This record gives sequence, C-alpha cells and structure tokens, in this order.
Amino acid sequence: MRLRLAQTAGFCYGVRRAVELAMEAARSGRPCVMLGPVIHNESVIEELRDLGVGLVERPEEVPPGCTVILRSHGEGRAIHEALAARGAQVVDAACPNVARIHRLAQEAEAEGRTVLILGDPNHAEVLAIAGWCRSPVILEDAENVTKWFTEDQKRREMPLTLVSQTTIPQESWEAAAEKTKKECTKLKIFDTICNATRKRQLEAKALAAQCDAMIVVGGRASSNTRRLYELCLACCSRVLWVERAAELEPSDLCGMASIGITAGASTPGWIIKEVYDKMSDEIMEIEESFAELLEKSIKTLNTGEKVTGVVTGITPTEIYVDLGTKHAGYIPVSELTDDPTVKVEDLVKVGDEIETYVMRVNDQEGVVTLSKKRLDTVKSWDDIEQAREDRTTVEGVVTEENKGGVVVNIKGVRVFVPASQTGLPREAPMSELIKQKVRLRITEVNRSRRRVVGSIRAVAAEERAAKAAEVWESIEDGKRYTGTVKSLTSYGAFVDIGGVDGMVHISELSWSRIKHPSEVVKVGDTVEVYVISADKEKKKISLGMKDHSQDPWATFTGKYNIGDAANVRVVKLMTFGAFAEIVPGVDGLIHISQIADHRIDKPGDVLSEGQMVDVKITDIDFDRQKVSLSIRALLEDAQRTQSADEDGEDAVVASSEEGSTEVAGEFAE
Repeated sequence: MRLRLAQTAGFCYGVRRAVELAMEAARSGRPCVMLGPVIHNESVIEELRDLGVGLVERPEEVPPGCTVILRSHGEGRAIHEALAARGAQVVDAACPNVARIHRLAQEAEAEGRTVLILGDPNHAEVLAIAGWCRSPVILEDAENVTKWFTEDQKRREMPLTLVSQTTIPQESWEAAAEKTKKECTKLKIFDTICNATRKRQLEAKALAAQCDAMIVVGGRASSNTRRLYELCLACCSRVLWVERAAELEPSDLCGMASIGITAGASTPGWIIKEVYDKMSDEIMEIEESFAELLEKSIKTLNTGEKVTGVVTGITPTEIYVDLGTKHAGYIPVSELTDDPTVKVEDLVKVGDEIETYVMRVNDQEGVVTLSKKRLDTVKSWDDIEQAREDRTTVEGVVTEENKGGVVVNIKGVRVFVPASQTGLPREAPMSELIKQKVRLRITEVNRSRRRVVGSIRAVAAEERAAKAAEVWESIEDGKRYTGTVKSLTSYGAFVDIGGVDGMVHISELSWSRIKHPSEVVKVGDTVEVYVISADKEKKKISLGMKDHSQDPWATFTGKYNIGDAANVRVVKLMTFGAFAEIVPGVDGLIHISQIADHRIDKPGDVLSEGQMVDVKITDIDFDRQKVSLSIRALLEDAQRTQSADEDGEDAVVASSEEGSTEVAGEFAE
C-alpha cells in the first residue's frame, strides 16, 4: 500500500500568517481577544484559548486595554472604525489577498463605480469585502449575474468593478466573468481567486483520480475544506472527511492499494502529521518524507535573494507570482521593465516561469515585493563591462538631463554622457535628447561606485566616418544628393550629403539675387543638391542648388522684347543707377537718368531695395546678356498717350460745335 500526501496540503500562506500573528500576540504577555475565530479550525482556536486569548463576537465586547486580533477573512470598514473609536490596539490578521480586494473595493468606489462581488453571500470573507463598500452587489454564480442584469436594463450602463471571493472554483469565476463582460459596457475585472486555493483544489482532484481512497483533513466549518471534499468525491469513490486523527479508523481503508491525503487551508501541520503518522503505522511504503514537505512549505526569503516563481495573475498595476512559500509575491509594473512603450501582456503571461529579485519581505503582511527589472540590471552590469572591453556599441534611452550632460538608461543601468560627448552643437539644448533612443560607446565602468560613462559622439563619429568614406569613393561631378543644411554663413550654406559636408555658395542657392542664405534655406532643411566640383585631396566639395536645366536668359527673351513694359523688383542701388530683377536670374539696369522725369541726385531719393516698379525695356544686348530699363520712358509714353487723348477730345468737341451751328442755321432757314 502507498500513502501519498498532497504537496499543498494544510496552511496557505494567508492562514499561516494569521496564526503566527495570533500566536505572537498571545505570547507578548498583553491581554488579547479574537474578534471571531481567527481561522476556521477549532483545534487552533483551543490552542489560542490555552494561551489566554479570549473570543468575542462584537467590538462592544472587547475589554478595555485588550489587543484585538482580527480574523484571516478580514473585517469591514465599520469594524475597524468601531475599534479605533474604542482606542483598541489591533492585530489585523487578514490574508494579504483578501486585504488587496478591500483596497480594490475602496478604489472602485472612489472612482464612482459599483462593486460586484462574486461569492457566497453568507461567507465571512465576502461580508468583510462588502463592508468596505457603500452599495455592494453580491452574486453567487453566472446564473445570478444574468438575473441581476435582466431585472434592470439600466444596470448594463453602470460602471462596475468585478471581484471574487478568493476560494470560489475557477470555472465558476470564468463563467460569471464572461457573462458580466457581455452584459456590462463599463466593466473592470480583477481576478482575485487565491492561487494557493486553486493549486490545492487542482492537486486534490488529480490525487483523488489516482488513488483508491482519499482522506480530507479540516474543520467542518471551513468552506474550502468542504470544497476539497466535494472535488475528491467526484473523482474517487471512497473519501473520508476528518477534523482530527482520532476520528480516523485505518481499518476502514483496508485493501486500498493507494491512499491520498489532502487538507484545507485552515488545517495546521501538526494535525496533518497526526493523520499521516496514524496511517503510516498501517502501511509499508511512504512516498515522500512529511518533514521534507513541511520544510518546503515554510521556506523563508531574504532581501536581495534571486528567486523563481510562476506568474499567477496580471493586473494593470501588478503581476502576481507564486513562489511556493508562505508569502504572496508581487511585481509592481514599474519593476518589470524600463520601456514605457511595452505592454505587460507582451512580456509575461499567466503560467510563465519568471526569475526575479527580492526587493522587500514583509513577514507581518505575508507579502514579498519582487523586481524583474533589478535582476535584469544585475545581468546588465555584466553586459556593460563586456561592451567596454569589446568596444561594442550599445543602445539606450535618454531619461534625464543633469549638470554637465545627460543620463542614458541601458537595461536598468544609468550611463552618464558628458555634454561634450552628446554629439549636439554647443548652443543646442540637451533637453531635445530626452526620451530619444541613442547608440553609444561605453568609455568607463566603475562597478563599486556604480558609475558608467559613455559617448554618443564616438559612435556618431565612427558612423559618419564610414558614411564619408562611401561618399568620397563614389562622388563625381554632377552627381545629385539629398542633404541636410547643417549651418549658414554670409557666403553660403553647408550641406551634409551623408557623412560629408559640402558648401553651396550664395550665388548657387537661387537664380534670384539674395543678400543672405537664410532667405532661401534654414538649418535642418532637407534639400536637393548636385556636385559642381569635388577635391578629394583637400576634402572640399562645391555644391549647387540652382536648376541649370532652366536658363533664366531664355525665359526672359521668350517673354519680353524691346519696348515691352514689365513690373520689376529693385534689388540693388548704385551711384549710377539701380539694378532690378525682371525674372529670377536676369537683372536690368535703370540708369539714374532713367529713374525719373526730372533730375535727381541719387537713386535712393526715389527708389528703395525691394520696391516693385513698372519699367520699359529700352534695350537688350543679346551677346552680353544685358538689359536697359527706364521708368522715365514709361512715364513719357504715358504723357504722350494722355496728350493724344486730349487732342482727340478737342477735335471731337470742335466738330460737334460746327455741326450744331449748321443745324441751327438749317433750322433758321
């Protein structure tokens, strides 16, 4: 015969924590009372009574000066407020998983949401959760969820938060959650089933299916023990439910080839050992040492330790990890990754095994705060040191600007980049690098001082040098490039054509006459340029932007002839006259004598640069491509036209007067 003990039998970490807190309070020497049984196990309650711990049912019954131990199922807000009003010292033994549901309920109500609790309406845990809500709704299963929504159609529009009793069956939760999703349009769901309970139930079912008989150990008042009994009974024909070994008669199981033992979450280890030892006297083979199993269940954790667990739940703020100990493991989302763009669901999934770093152990609350990011950081230091030795390029995100440079985060390691190594122009603000992904070279590592220095400029310089070599190898006159304007001077613009800067002279920026390159381009502009000449020895490149396929002189001669009038822009004033742009790239001279129809001392008396004026084209020198313009000639033409018009009007008037006289004469005759 074989005796098999479930690995998760007995106290879960929440119950163990509650009992340890109660025992610690009992041994402190202060008078103590339990406000209701701290757990559902009469043997444990009797042991606490033997240590002098009393039992009361209401806050009003607490004797003055007594320490009050609250049960593992938790209590509602009203109980806490009543005890605070009496000035009682409280030891809150609520399971961390249950306490979390209390927080979720409070947050939901603060957001104006109604809390929907799935579970047994009469269970102490459910009543405690409801005690943190003003208007909670308690539903037992998916069928009741449907009924509740059907009763009032307006409920479908209510903002709801769905939580559950920690010990309900997983299939019940999934069915109810799916039904609520379909009914409610403003729903937040939190899977608050205790993973320890889930594991215990799954293991009990599996064990019952493999054994000829099962023994379920636990208090008759324990709902999770009752659920274990029901699950085992569904898989095994012979199941015994006992509270203590005294109720067990081994002869009742004679002839069974294999016997499994499991226990509810409120069953202490010494009671399980009683049952186990009693059965061991009757069998020949023991599958595993009970002492070893107990040792596994009370494994301790220390800050800074590296641990491996299984992801059991994911919320917008935390990842829950089962470490196989009495503690509940949580990874805050901020401790999962440094990349704000990554979704949690893309990094971890329920059921994944995850290696983490212990940040903080809270034995009082039974909670361990874990960090994946910090464990990765430890590994990242090794990668950083290797990168420095190998002179390899690494990538990171600029997180902040500080005095003298910027800080780059590389897999959790802070790398300082001095201002001179950022690669930015001296006048450029370093803040423009914030949140940018950059490539850099590690130049200094001091692990003991946690100091790392890097250079963005070094990588940029190497990449630029490589690109420059490619450009010089293939450059030739007339070749076209798409470049970026890097800087401006009074005589031209420097353009980066891919690792090499070339200069576009001011005369090559535009066909129009300009005073400064900023009239055509600005720093950062993307421009199309072509190579006028390239000196590979002196490393100088002359570039052009003007489109030589369009000849401005041809444009001018195709549009204008001698004697035509044109509206031109004055571009330069000289002592002898003014130059005016007729079309982009073709200027004409207005001699000082042709600026006005009267004598002037200088062109500036009448004209100003940028002014638009009407002129007459008086001469075109096709060989020398020169044009003479005249404002005066246009004015004189206008005067002649006006005089001619006036002469014509006089003649018409005279003719009319003569005709009138003749007509009058005729009438007179």
